[in-house]
Amino acid sequence: MSNRNTKHSNHSFFNFFSSSFENFEKTGHQLIKDLNLHPNLDVNIVKSYNRSSYLDQELKVSQSGIVEKRLSLSVLGDSGATVHDLAQHAGYYRIEHTVDARMFYFFFESRKAKTDPVVIWLTGGPGCSSSLALFYEMAFFKAHPDYVNDFYITGESYAGHYIPLLLLELIKGIRTKKIYINLKGFGIGNGLTDPAIQYKAYTDYALANKLISQSDYAQINPQIPDCEEAIKECGTTGTTTCILALETCQEIFEDIAGNINYYDIRKQCEGSLCYDFSNMEDFLSESSVKTALGVPNNIDFVSCSDAVHEAMLNDWMRDLEVGIPALLEQRIELLVYAGEYDLICNWLGNSRWVDAMVWSGQKQFLATSNVSFVVGGKEAGVMKKYGLLTFLKVHDAGHMVPNR
Repeated sequence: MSNRNTKHSNHSFFNFFSSSFENFEKTGHQLIKDLNLHPNLDVNIVKSYNRSSYLDQELKVSQSGIVEKRLSLSVLGDSGATVHDLAQHAGYYRIEHTVDARMFYFFFESRKAKTDPVVIWLTGGPGCSSSLALFYEMAFFKAHPDYVNDFYITGESYAGHYIPLLLLELIKGIRTKKIYINLKGFGIGNGLTDPAIQYKAYTDYALANKLISQSDYAQINPQIPDCEEAIKECGTTGTTTCILALETCQEIFEDIAGNINYYDIRKQCEGSLCYDFSNMEDFLSESSVKTALGVPNNIDFVSCSDAVHEAMLNDWMRDLEVGIPALLEQRIELLVYAGEYDLICNWLGNSRWVDAMVWSGQKQFLATSNVSFVVGGKEAGVMKKYGLLTFLKVHDAGHMVPNR
């Protein structure tokens, strides 16, 4: 939130706090309880069924359903730039067709040019906060109607589910002229998009990286057909059969993961989720920070929502690849990238679903050779690109590629 120790951004940036990481080994309830440093707090669900609730009054929500303020965090000290220079905003957006639900967001304007692309970032989950990406890796357009720039949606992890669905809704809005954005492309990093292909890749990735032995490989692989059949029953709509698919396929992952850091197999776990995010939780719980963000003092920050996580278990094993070919045919660019040391949403499974995707350029994409992805004169990854589709395997990175 301060510009200290950061590089100048060349895009405007929305960060929506909807979720964070996956965990296949623990139940959703155990995961959320372990992650929250404030376990006695509820999930901040406002129990009001009125369109004009007390929270609306405190936040001063407008008729458009959005409340926003310019962001100034004096608690961080002098950043060397004014709020006007940084053009940072934070606010709430009311979610339609819900009971008093709101989405909190940060908006950072580009420091270079007003014509730079606008980028939305979404982190996975389901049920944890994208503040993890904001602090450790690097509302909507009714509030900023002047932004008609090129527009991109990006994210990681469970955003492999969120992004395709969000794009389909945006396209509907564009066609009916309810949304005015210049949609250009999307990027999915270490995502969960096509579970049937990605779960099947676990044993191959684990064997290649010496996480399991050849005998382990032979013992675990017979579970794959049951997993594939269960995912087929789940389909694309998300029903109670998807819970069975999750339970069936989860056993494959658990047999491999053990106690390793499955977000970065080079590292040891620190805490329940293999990383310590306590500094972020403590910071966002400070009264002065909540005041700066325009968050009512009686709302406390928690990393993860048990309610959201459990409500979305039916969604977990759905195939979200099915809607992506139509996006490519509509001239919307796609970048799929993955850090090479991530197990949970590994590069091998991601590359396989990209290869298997049926679209007009599939044959040419498969025939295209890999090339070096060079940053600062050094190879930072291996890339394959044809037309509007790019796949990138990132060297020396785990699940959270921007953090590496």
